Amino acid sequence: MDQPEENPMPEEEAGSEAHDGAVSVAGIHCLTIIGQIEGHYMLSSQNKATKYEHVLPSLVAIEERDDIKGLLILLNTMGGDVEAGLAIAEMVAGMSKPTVSLVLGGGHSIGVPLAVCTSYSFIAPSATMTLHPVRMNGLVIGVPQTYSYFERMQERIIRFISDNSKISPERLRNLMTSTDSLATDIGTIIDGTEAVKEGIIDQIGGLKDALAKLRELIANQKNEPGS
Repeated sequence: MDQPEENPMPEEEAGSEAHDGAVSVAGIHCLTIIGQIEGHYMLSSQNKATKYEHVLPSLVAIEERDDIKGLLILLNTMGGDVEAGLAIAEMVAGMSKPTVSLVLGGGHSIGVPLAVCTSYSFIAPSATMTLHPVRMNGLVIGVPQTYSYFERMQERIIRFISDNSKISPERLRNLMTSTDSLATDIGTIIDGTEAVKEGIIDQIGGLKDALAKLRELIANQKNEPGS
């Protein structure tokens, strides 16, 4: 015989979910993207990771659920698998519901496309973003086809970021290949104010600002003809 639950969920909390860093409250779903984006290969159990095979179906569910009106993405990521990060970013960019991102701590490397893929983006004043060319760990075959692959992948990232923000492809490429900012690598580290000035992020702000903007976008969508 089934045993009764010792602590059943109160009725007023039945619409809220909390698992894997995600929660839905009052029509807004909050998704966290933290640590390293895990792609086709599993990371060490010691690494904080966001698994793209978990995020993608969650985004489908968010898009299809009538009780969810908007999506808030909280970002604090060092980057990770390029194709997995782009897959998540493309999914978010293709959603019909209002979306807002908030960069907290850092939105580095492939975290940049994830930060700009939403309808509107925020960054905390103390947060930073690292822009650099595509890199690969492990064995790399030194043939022209390898460098061509890197170049095509880099262009995909540049095109996505520039299409979903106000920065031009030329300026973004210059920041990614700068030799002035990083001591042992090429690229640029920018803080929140610089990210807004460069046109990558829409606005400096915090949680209150991000939620207010998301509610505004939700209200505007409700008032659109045919909605």
